[in-house]
Amino acid sequence: MTASAARAAAPSALRRARDAVTPATRDLLARLDDTSAAIAAYHLGWTDAAGVPTHGGGGKAVRPALATLSAQAAGAPAQVGIPGAVAVELVHNFSLVHDDVMDGDTERRHRPTVWAVWGTTSAILTGDAMLALAQEVLLESPSPHKAAAARLLAEATRNLIRGQVLDVAFEQRDHVSLNECLDMVSGKTGALLKASSMIGAVLAGAPAEVVSALSTFGAELGIAFQLVDDLLGIWGDPATTGKPVFSDLRSRKKSLPVTYVLSQGGPAARELASWLAVPTPNGSSPGGEAEAADLIETAGGRQWAADEARRRIEVATQALHAVPMLAGPRAELVAIAQFIVEREA
Repeated sequence: MTASAARAAAPSALRRARDAVTPATRDLLARLDDTSAAIAAYHLGWTDAAGVPTHGGGGKAVRPALATLSAQAAGAPAQVGIPGAVAVELVHNFSLVHDDVMDGDTERRHRPTVWAVWGTTSAILTGDAMLALAQEVLLESPSPHKAAAARLLAEATRNLIRGQVLDVAFEQRDHVSLNECLDMVSGKTGALLKASSMIGAVLAGAPAEVVSALSTFGAELGIAFQLVDDLLGIWGDPATTGKPVFSDLRSRKKSLPVTYVLSQGGPAARELASWLAVPTPNGSSPGGEAEAADLIETAGGRQWAADEARRRIEVATQALHAVPMLAGPRAELVAIAQFIVEREA
């Protein structure tokens, strides 16, 4: 499959995953109390704040697609990976609801965030409810390997939280090394993408070498995903990303492009460090952020992040080709990786 053909296949894999996990997730949400179920449905993009059904959906369904394709890569039907697909999507959305509370973000996917509509208490409880459902769906799977899958997800969630703790801690520090930032990202973003890339294969009872290759693929994909996210957080189009222009700079976030520039030393690093040390005043204009974005680009941060994302995807792809695996699912996994690197939101 050519690179262009792989890119074209990615949306199809994502749509299939979304279509497969949505009915199962709806059934699970019905177990919740009415308030939590309604809030979760809103967050997932199924309804508006009044509970009226809406067209479209939530996110890109990358994690569910990885889960179902990993089952297929191991020679099992996609259905074997559905419990894992539902579980990783629920954990992902639990983390998003809590992220918005921690970051004070009032908009996600062009709509008000959960806490902005219902308050922080309801947001925290709804996130917790989705996290609990994720383990339920795995433990109810007919797979004889469901306990291993549940353990995998629990470890991934623990590492995701570790990454979040580091991310918060970095906000209080003047200096964060690039290696520290990459380690944080490997937890905050990489842990769940890694688990998503493995969990279908685990449920299918795949050989250890296949699970290991999928683990490497997911770990590298996670770093690449965050690199692109960080690029979009500075230079993304607000109309596409749903975030304000220069959103990460406005919050003085020590993202990977920023940390790269700081790690290089020299005048650009000192100027950027001085700018980051000054809190954003209320009602400030974006002028300072625009200048900081130009400084990061001139110092090579933007190019490094783009090149590093592509390098990570190449390593991820090589891991899949190093073990016996069904060609069709492998090609679609590669297609999703390419999609992640080239996305604009």
